[in-house]
Amino acid sequence: MTLIVQKFGGTSVGSIDRIQAVAEKIATFQQRGDRLVVVVSAMAGETDRLLELAALCQKNPGARESDLLLSTGEQVAIALLAMALGEIGCPAVSYCGWQLPIITDANHTNARIRSIDDRLLRTALAAGKVVVVAGYQGVDEEGNITTLGRGGSDITAVALASSLGADECQIYTDVAGVYTCDPRVVERAQRLDAISCQEMSELASQGAHVLQGRSVELASRYSVPLRVLHSFDRGPGTLISDLEPLPTKERPGLSGIAFVRSAVQIAIRGIAAASGIAAALLRPLGRANITVDMMTQNVAADQTTDFIFVVQASDFDKAMNIADRAQQRLQADCIASDISLCKISLVGMGLRSCADMTTKTVEVLAAEGVEIRMIAASETKISVVVQEDCLERSLRSLHTAFGLDIETAHADFRGQRSLVAGGALSSICASSQDRSIPPFGRG
Repeated sequence: MTLIVQKFGGTSVGSIDRIQAVAEKIATFQQRGDRLVVVVSAMAGETDRLLELAALCQKNPGARESDLLLSTGEQVAIALLAMALGEIGCPAVSYCGWQLPIITDANHTNARIRSIDDRLLRTALAAGKVVVVAGYQGVDEEGNITTLGRGGSDITAVALASSLGADECQIYTDVAGVYTCDPRVVERAQRLDAISCQEMSELASQGAHVLQGRSVELASRYSVPLRVLHSFDRGPGTLISDLEPLPTKERPGLSGIAFVRSAVQIAIRGIAAASGIAAALLRPLGRANITVDMMTQNVAADQTTDFIFVVQASDFDKAMNIADRAQQRLQADCIASDISLCKISLVGMGLRSCADMTTKTVEVLAAEGVEIRMIAASETKISVVVQEDCLERSLRSLHTAFGLDIETAHADFRGQRSLVAGGALSSICASSQDRSIPPFGRG
C-alpha cells in the first residue's frame, strides 16, 4: 500500500465546509487502500487572531508563552478534521506535536526538529486509521511547547514523510502549481510540471511563497519527493524532486523569477577602520536573526570604506539600531537608507556558466529605463535591486526576454492568481526511490 503524507494549509481548512470537503478528499485515498498521515495548519486567520489577543494582554509577550498560545490553533484544526473524517465513516485519530512527540531544540518561535518518535503513527496506520497531525509545532527536551516558524507545517510534513519513508509528500493549497513568475503580475507566466529541489529552494528563499524554504531543503537532503497540489481542483500540480528526471523541454537557463516587494538598503558610509568591517556588522546582524540578502564593500580614494547591505523591510528597525551602534564604533561619517526598493531574482541551474545571462539582464532593464542599485550573481541566481515602482514592468520584460512567456494560457492557469498551484496525485513508485536513512529517528 502507498504511504502518503498530505499537508493542508490554513485556507484549505478555513471553515467547517472546507474541513468537510478536505475530509471527503482524504476519504477517497483511504478507500482505495492508501495509508495516510495528514498534517494540518491552523484555520485561516487563526494565528493572527491569537497574536492580537496576546498583544492585548502583554505588549511584548515572551516567546515561550507565545508558542504555547499559537500551538492551540493547530490543535483545534486537527480535532475538527478527525471529527469530520469520523462522521463519514473514515476512522481517524489526531495528535499534537508534543503527543508523538516531535522533539525540537529550545529556540522558541523558530525551533528546529531534532527527532521524531513515530511509533504512535505506525500503530495507528497499522490499525487502518488516518493519522491527523498538528503542523508547525513540537516540544523541547524540557517539555516546553515550541513552534517551527511561519510556514512550519510544511516542515512537519516533510519531516514525517522522511521518518516514515513515505512514497510522496503532497502539499495542498488553493492554487495549481509552481509558476515561472507570479501570474498576478506576469499574466503570461506558465505552470511548471517539475522543478529540482535546489531551484525550488532558491525560488523560495528569494521571495516565492510557494513552500517554506526549510521544508524544500529537508526534502532534498533526505530524498522526499514533494508535489504541490490544489486542495479541491484536479490537475497534475508540480513535482519538486531530484529523484526523477525533469522534463526534457529546454528553457533558456531559467526556471523562474521571484521577487521581494519591500527591500531596504542600508549604507554605512565613510568608515575609517581598515579591516574587520564586514565581521563587525554581520556578527550583530546574525545574532539578531537578521538575514542580509546582498552586500557590497567599497574603498574610496581617501581609504574610507562604504558598507552597503540589503535586508527585508520587516527587519529594518532592528538593522538600523545595529547600524547606529556600529557607526560610532567604526568611526563612520553617516548612515543612509532607502526603503523604496525591491529585489528581483532570476533562478535556474548553471547561470554563472552562461556569461550572457547577466549581460542580458542588465540590457533588458536598461531598455526599460530601470536603474539597478545592486546586482549579484551565483551559480543558481542573478539578483538585482531596483526601485519598487519599477517592479512590475521589470518582471514582465525579463520574463519575455528570457522566453518564459506562455503563448496560450493553460486551462489550469485560468482563475489562478498566485505563484503556487496544485493538482491530483501522480505517485512516484516506491521501488524507484533510492532512499537514505530517515533523518529523524525514533525517540
